[in-house]
Amino acid sequence: MTQQMNSPFLFYAHEVSYFSGKVRPALRYKRVPFAELLCTPDVFRRVILPRTGLGFIPIVVTPEDETWQDTSDILDALEARFPDPPLMPMTPLQRVVALLWEIYADEFLILPAMHYRWSTAEGETKARGDFSSGSGNPVNSNAFADKMSGSLLALGVLPETQSVIEAHTHDLLDLLEAHFSSTPYLLGSKPSLADCALMGPFYGHLFLDAVPGRLLRERAPRTCHWINRMNCPDPEAVGAWIEDDGLAPTLRPLLELIGRDAVPLLLDGLRDFETWADNRPEEHRDAPPRATGFHQTSLREVAFTRYTNAYSLWLATRLFDAMAELDEAARNRVEAALAGTGCEPLAQYRPRHRIIKRKFKLAFENS
Repeated sequence: MTQQMNSPFLFYAHEVSYFSGKVRPALRYKRVPFAELLCTPDVFRRVILPRTGLGFIPIVVTPEDETWQDTSDILDALEARFPDPPLMPMTPLQRVVALLWEIYADEFLILPAMHYRWSTAEGETKARGDFSSGSGNPVNSNAFADKMSGSLLALGVLPETQSVIEAHTHDLLDLLEAHFSSTPYLLGSKPSLADCALMGPFYGHLFLDAVPGRLLRERAPRTCHWINRMNCPDPEAVGAWIEDDGLAPTLRPLLELIGRDAVPLLLDGLRDFETWADNRPEEHRDAPPRATGFHQTSLREVAFTRYTNAYSLWLATRLFDAMAELDEAARNRVEAALAGTGCEPLAQYRPRHRIIKRKFKLAFENS
């Protein structure tokens, strides 16, 4: 399908899609002229797969008929094409912190998002109904739901790990409530990449799903209000990120939670992938498979067995590159601000391998 130059951007998405929730607020905040289209089975066959070769949503098709895929790439493209208002801070500390939030939201909060959706009969029943109503094809939708619910094992979401996943979620909600009581968004009085990233798990899953939806409305009303404001940005509102590249005092406990729980788990996955890549088989010399096996990690001293994937390294490279671009003074300031949060090991990690994209697919840069 070819678009005309005066056509709107086409946003192929789903209301209860994790990553659709990350891009939608950016499109609205930047006042991008777009039309959102449901990703029915027919759309996957006609549009998604032919354009990307991947069965992932969302994607954006531009008026020039370009295809943008992967939410991080989509947000970068939107930032370049619609720079005002910006979502990516250009000051060192806020930029690094925004990228930390993106990794946390994309790669760690999948645990509570998937747990609350698929670990209870009530949650699964609503999710299957949402899928079917969105696609109009219950057979295909239930087959997709089977695949999604079956991914809990790969993520390490099991009966023995559910309690610590919920404990982390409760702590996160309480800290967000404290933060949003005095600061409208994560980095100040206007949204950033950090807010968009957090909207992925928080809107498409936690806010709209049956079980966590109740939890949020009972425990975190300010966070629910933040979700609604992110989805309905006020074009007349004028805000700013905290001046002098600062952070709200209420953000530090959130960074400490990320550093305590998420960073060790994420680093275990990165290290395991790099170990695999050191001696990867010849058939994967140029490009890694989506999963390379399983590794051992833990959350609050509870053991997890999780699948190892290359995508985590690709996403984390955004943070590593931002750190590498800093001059000595800026790096020292960022490291001083993060000191004691537990986020330092991730910000300071230096990978041995670099993952890039070739035609939407992951590849080794030096292949």
